[in-house]
Amino acid sequence: MIRMRLADSPISGLHFDLPGRRLSVDHAGEAAAILERLLPLGYGAELATSLALADAPPLATRPADERAQARVLWMLLAINAVMFVVELGAGWWAHSAGLIADAMDMFADAAVYGVALYAVGRAARHKLNAARLAGLLQLLLALGALGETARRMYAGSMPEDIAMIGIAALALVANIACLVLISGHRDGGAHMKASYIFSANDVLANLGVITAGLLVSWSGQAWPDWVIGTLIGLLVLSGAIRILRLR
Repeated sequence: MIRMRLADSPISGLHFDLPGRRLSVDHAGEAAAILERLLPLGYGAELATSLALADAPPLATRPADERAQARVLWMLLAINAVMFVVELGAGWWAHSAGLIADAMDMFADAAVYGVALYAVGRAARHKLNAARLAGLLQLLLALGALGETARRMYAGSMPEDIAMIGIAALALVANIACLVLISGHRDGGAHMKASYIFSANDVLANLGVITAGLLVSWSGQAWPDWVIGTLIGLLVLSGAIRILRLR
């Protein structure tokens, strides 16, 4: 999102330190202009320091194997797309709001990977349009997942606990596979690090659905499924809104 926000700015290099929440930007013009473009993203951006490039300390760079990264992104896209279809169908059959919402989360990640692959080598306008399309689809699916959760709460439908646990466990295996695939490339740039974070978050979501299934089985009530479905739906909705705010 930061890269797309700054795509039409006079920038020659972006250097991300995600754990330290710091970004170094090689640019022409005033630093305030760069900061002004970052503020609407809501990440709490502030200017730490500004140096002439001739005076700036050298930044360590690591050459990335872009073809290897692209292969990994294609595999992540395929895994998430397949699991989206599996979880959506299983969630509908098992009356599980949690599985349906987790399917929407799978689609959201697949959309992010698809935009990343589509945007390689294209102009900033195409990147931004692709991101907005992905954000719009995420928004519609998140609203659909939240609406389905609300409908099931109103109808009082009882989810199939065994199906919830089984399908969520399958999704967990898929996301662990994604983590293994991406782990060797997570230092290959901000986009690869972000992909690693997405997969790690998906593992947590899968564990949440499994926990909800166990609670449904133990309590004989549907509310754990409704809670996890709402939380995952709100997570996807938040990501969609951030993407749609890109200008």
